[in-house]
Amino acid sequence: MSATQASPEERLPLGVKLAFSAPALASVGLTLPIFALMPKFYSDEILAPLGLIAIAIAIARAFDAITDPAMGWISDRVKTPWGRRRPWIVLGAPLTAVAVLALFSPPQELTPNAAALWFGVCFGAYFLGHTIYWVPYGALGYELSMDYNERSSLFGWREAFSLVGTLMAGVTPVALARLFTDERTGYQVVGAIFAVLLIVLFGWLVLRVREREDFVRRAPNPLVPGVRRSLRNRPFRTLLAAYMVFSLTGAIPATVAPFFLQYVLQPEDYGLWLTLTIGGYVVAGIVSIPVWVMMARRFGKRVTWFVSIWVGITGGPGIFFLGEGDMLPFVVLILYTGTNLGAHLVQASMQADVIDYDELHTGKRREAQYASFWAIIPKFVAIPSAAIPLAILAAIGYVPNQVQTAEVQFALRVMLGLAPAAVSLVAFAIALRFRMTEEVHLKIREGLERHRRGEAAQDPLTGEWLQPPGARRLDDDTGWFLDHFSPGEIRRVLREGPARALRDVLSMVALSVALFAACLAWVADGVQDLSTKPGGAVTLAVVLAGFALTLLVFELLRIRPARRLAAAGISDDVLRAHLAEMGAADATESAREVPVGAAGS
Repeated sequence: MSATQASPEERLPLGVKLAFSAPALASVGLTLPIFALMPKFYSDEILAPLGLIAIAIAIARAFDAITDPAMGWISDRVKTPWGRRRPWIVLGAPLTAVAVLALFSPPQELTPNAAALWFGVCFGAYFLGHTIYWVPYGALGYELSMDYNERSSLFGWREAFSLVGTLMAGVTPVALARLFTDERTGYQVVGAIFAVLLIVLFGWLVLRVREREDFVRRAPNPLVPGVRRSLRNRPFRTLLAAYMVFSLTGAIPATVAPFFLQYVLQPEDYGLWLTLTIGGYVVAGIVSIPVWVMMARRFGKRVTWFVSIWVGITGGPGIFFLGEGDMLPFVVLILYTGTNLGAHLVQASMQADVIDYDELHTGKRREAQYASFWAIIPKFVAIPSAAIPLAILAAIGYVPNQVQTAEVQFALRVMLGLAPAAVSLVAFAIALRFRMTEEVHLKIREGLERHRRGEAAQDPLTGEWLQPPGARRLDDDTGWFLDHFSPGEIRRVLREGPARALRDVLSMVALSVALFAACLAWVADGVQDLSTKPGGAVTLAVVLAGFALTLLVFELLRIRPARRLAAAGISDDVLRAHLAEMGAADATESAREVPVGAAGS
């Protein structure tokens, strides 16, 4: 089969693509009203203390540090007659719909503090329900097709529905505000619309889309070793690092663009131009999707990804040089950079490809564990991305609804124009290390077929020959067990004995507890007036507390394996063999030799 020829069995009917992609309209569309509109609604209309609202949002984000990885592991591990993904979608989507209805419809009789509690509980329930269905939903997309180009088409459809949902979410509240004089009623209708869409569209997906039975039958992996092996996946590390860097300024356009428009460009009708700018930005992303899909098919996803990053690099500097009245150049640049929204499909498709590479090395299908990484990164990166620009403006003398100083205008130009371009340039430097092309992916699939036949396969990126899982120098169960420990910890065990592993783990437990306590003390010291929103430092402290708590859970899960290692008496030769497989030590010559059965294939 040629590199550009699609496998007939891997092609997806249009009905399957639509059924899988349509729920993104409701799920992604909810993001805008929940994050942009609900805090202001509860603060201004319901009179909930803004400080409590901000803390509730930060706690919900911090809680994701635990729930996202846990949900990824659970979805890969728990098998039911209906599959690994769909049962969680059936559970999570209705739970999210109920949370949305409650969040958008607070009771009239709530006191301000009770309203803040209502917001916190509903907001947390929304995030919990979202995690329960979103991680399995993302994993389902990665496994629907193994074909390189079919994945681009599938995620192109999903990206289109996501952007349509975003556009719909931006227009609906404004339209309902004109229809209803009571803001509460308008938001109740918005909540009801999205709640119904969540249930109907995800219900369509569950009824129409089937999971791959051969993937469902695979043996699961332990949680901690699964995380370690994911981070040893070289293409995944590169893709994730570039994604993280590129996301650092992800919230800046939405946060800074309204300030830039009002105080730098200064149009006569600010509201009209803001609507046109936001709408044009999203529409440009929708219209560009077929172009990105075509480019990915014609030139490959790697090259197409590079082109999308260059859009971010070249679009920002033009914005930096704009000034009062430059509306037409601004709109042109916004449309140009907006095409990058459509390019998100390329990254999603590449994410599925690196999971296939993981299977070549581990023999397991762990789509949800990988999906949890992609789900959690933008949630946390967006916090400083949104908070830091506002903190900078406040520090240099920004005054609302006044003519701004030259320093403020310069800062707005830098943040909206140069900062995203600089970050994109760094992401591009990282992305150059990504070597997976269509030809490489085809060889990965051929290697997977060889493993299924019990034959050795060659890693197309390193040239190393890999025996099928279960036929390697180190047996599979022992390898996964030893992945509870880092290379440094295993080296210390080799030097000092197996009891050292438990001491290392307990030290990390103590460090996690200390970090968690320090973050809580930081929050307690920074929150003094709940009527105002706490600073970005307090929000960051809450998020760090969530990471510390996640690290604590991670380390607690390693105590039992550490005790087992001390009692098992695993030989030094086995430990050294595991270090070699992890790439932490020089591979032996035998690991690089062409194994029996590989020659002439």
